[in-house]
Amino acid sequence: MIAEHEAVDVLKSTQVVIEQALRKLGYGDEMIELLKEPMRMMTVRIPIRMDSGETQVFTGFRAQHNDAVGPTKGGVRFHPEVNADEVKALSIWMSLKCGIADLPYGGGKGGIICDPRGMSFRELERLSRGYVRAISQLVGPTKDIPAPDVMTNSQIMAWMLDEYSRIREFDSPGFITGKPLVLGGSRGRETATARGVAIMIHEALRTRGVALHDARVIIQGFGNAGSFLAKFMHEAGASVVGISDVHGALYNEEGLDIEHLLDRRDSFGAVTNLFTSTISNAELLEKPCDVLVPAATQNQITAENAPRIQAGIVVEAANGPTTLEATEILTKRGVLIVPDVLASSGGVIVSYFEWVQNNQGYYWSEAEVDHKLREMMIAGYQQVYELHLSRAVDMRLAAYMTGVRRLAEAVRYRGWV
Repeated sequence: MIAEHEAVDVLKSTQVVIEQALRKLGYGDEMIELLKEPMRMMTVRIPIRMDSGETQVFTGFRAQHNDAVGPTKGGVRFHPEVNADEVKALSIWMSLKCGIADLPYGGGKGGIICDPRGMSFRELERLSRGYVRAISQLVGPTKDIPAPDVMTNSQIMAWMLDEYSRIREFDSPGFITGKPLVLGGSRGRETATARGVAIMIHEALRTRGVALHDARVIIQGFGNAGSFLAKFMHEAGASVVGISDVHGALYNEEGLDIEHLLDRRDSFGAVTNLFTSTISNAELLEKPCDVLVPAATQNQITAENAPRIQAGIVVEAANGPTTLEATEILTKRGVLIVPDVLASSGGVIVSYFEWVQNNQGYYWSEAEVDHKLREMMIAGYQQVYELHLSRAVDMRLAAYMTGVRRLAEAVRYRGWV
């Protein structure tokens, strides 16, 4: 998560690249002015009766970047450092992810300032339902479709679905994605982000002519995405030489025992606290490897440490882990960057599959979900990589150009600009 002053910087840097992308595509100031901010940004106050009997008022947000293509789509996070600028930036990134994957969505994002780790099950249920009541007029299966995000899960989505169904007085599984299977969830949703990152690693290695079984991979972050990714890489024959969590990092140039680490990982993704020979997260980023995957938090690779990054490929599983200055340094050094709006789009793609299945009332096997995910991720990578070569721009700008083009065209055809 990002502190408030950092969130302002992330929003500004996102807006800088949006402007660069639109200008490269030939759009003018009016389009830039429209797309640099969400069309709607709602702040809500949610009174919740706590188990102690007192009432606590929580602040929540919902941003809808642009709905020219279709309904907006994006997760809801519960975290003490959620803030308005972060939610705005994340909604813009969601628009880009949907554009790259050619999904009929604009980007949305939501969040509540809270610490779910210190709340009871019933308090979390009241907060989840209260948030839906607060935003119910702006969301729905044809308006804005929420999903899980940081510190939210399928149970929270189930409560939100139930509350929305009560308000609207009809069953509406397409209102929200990331639900339990028994309530209309999709197979493959839990592992979708990690599966998508794994596909991008395959493609990037193929681009560089490196065989997967010869690749050394470092994964910074051992949460949901990072741990599943480590499992997938290990099963595919790659050597995972480094992993990290909030307590520190483990590195072994001969490869780590991933199965053992997964067995000992706790529910918050922590495992390094069980070891004495650890290094810091910052040190791990600079260790030798073929593929470096920042899968933790924002602004991990900066102008300060970029010259010391030894990876030939960086695949961003986290949101905004590499600054613009670091992107420029790494690109000049010949490092291939697969940016977050491409690499971590597996989650929204499978959320789209879930919405489609809900609308049809017909549900797919996990193999079918994985096959469709692979097709869409590879198509997105090829589009971005070819634009990177043909227009001589870095991969991040190529991804922004690919992602924003569909949205800008929809805006133009509607006559908004």
